[in-house]
Amino acid sequence: MSTTDPRTGNFPLAAESREAIEGALRENRALTPTERVIASVEAYTAEEAAERTLANEMLADTRPGVRQPLLLNLGPNHPSTHGVLRLIVELDGEVVREVTPVIGYLHTGIEKQCENKTWWQGVTLVTRMDYLAPFANIKAYTMSVEKLLQMEVPPRAEWIRVLLAEMNRVASHLVWLGTSGLELGAMSVFFYCYRERDELLDLFEMVSGERMNHRYFQVGGCAQDLPPGFIERTRKFVKEMPKRIDEYEALLTGNPIWKDRMVGIGVLPADQLLALGVTGPTLRAAGVPHDLRKVAPYSGYEHFQFEVPTATEGDCYARYLVRVREMRESLKIIEQVLDGLPEGPTIADDRKVVLPPREELAYSMEALIHHFKLVSEGFMVPAGEAYAPIESPRGEMGCYVVSDGGPKPHRVHMRDPSFVNLQATAPLCKGTYLADLIAIVATLDPVMGGVDR
Repeated sequence: MSTTDPRTGNFPLAAESREAIEGALRENRALTPTERVIASVEAYTAEEAAERTLANEMLADTRPGVRQPLLLNLGPNHPSTHGVLRLIVELDGEVVREVTPVIGYLHTGIEKQCENKTWWQGVTLVTRMDYLAPFANIKAYTMSVEKLLQMEVPPRAEWIRVLLAEMNRVASHLVWLGTSGLELGAMSVFFYCYRERDELLDLFEMVSGERMNHRYFQVGGCAQDLPPGFIERTRKFVKEMPKRIDEYEALLTGNPIWKDRMVGIGVLPADQLLALGVTGPTLRAAGVPHDLRKVAPYSGYEHFQFEVPTATEGDCYARYLVRVREMRESLKIIEQVLDGLPEGPTIADDRKVVLPPREELAYSMEALIHHFKLVSEGFMVPAGEAYAPIESPRGEMGCYVVSDGGPKPHRVHMRDPSFVNLQATAPLCKGTYLADLIAIVATLDPVMGGVDR
């Protein structure tokens, strides 16, 4: 339902803006903060231009003694929004009164695409959501499908999954630390972090053929075994990396400028974070030691000795410390995997689900037929539903799937931690300075590919 502009008599108004603006006109007052957000966020076409003009007039209340806030758009292409995130910020001077995240600029429809592809093809799609943690995306998806299939994954495959997931955690935290440092003026840290991340991407390329968006994890295990020389190169990286982290901390942890920008900034109590569904380093920095690798172990995490870093302050600096310590703990897990990697196959022996070994295709007609059928038609999954959560670098990454018994999922839904954690943006930023908002968004570490999936 629409009405005309109460001042000009022209053009239809959207219902929400109409009610906000007409109410303010009746009461001869300025728009409330909520009404201002409605007026500023409201999408409009050329036909509705009069509505936006009226909204702007209401925002610019020129009555004597009325101090006007400034509505500022950060993004959706601002570097400090960590992707195509739009933040509508209401400012009183440099103090943030309100923040409204606006998402949807990167929507790829990955979940719905999965429902139009086979279970086998879905692996390629989900890896592109949280593009800084592709192994986490695939791990959650394959685990949920394996639950429906009641498929047992070989121990060696599970340990390789743990190995690559922890290497991916370090790589993701390096991107976070480097870009956060760059946004707060510590340019050198950006180059140092990307130097180490590039070494990890070399290792990922060595094992999967791809530096990002890997398809190495498969339903039932891993596509192939670790290549020759991979373990030796990984051991070398694990030996050198703690010294690199020491260098980062020497530059930042005691740096007075870094601490001034982070200590006491963006604080939210643990109970509010829990109420919002926040997980990962942001929650652990507020004192809640919730880590799915410990509280609900999967893929053999119960066999490894590591700590869950926590802090109690819940501010930007605590989130920084937690992530740096997590990198150290991930290196411990990687070393334990390399020392105790079991022998055996790297994928389940189920020819109705798993591609036959490549070498068999040259001499086995049966293997060739299985390969052709799996790639072209996919495999059948028993009817039912399953949810598989894992601990990604940003928190709980979960995959919920529903099968109707066919070769394609009936429903695929991902619980992406960036999407849920983004809810904390407004309460964390309210009352801070504009410069603090940059630090807060950085330490939330959202990846918009997972938000706009």
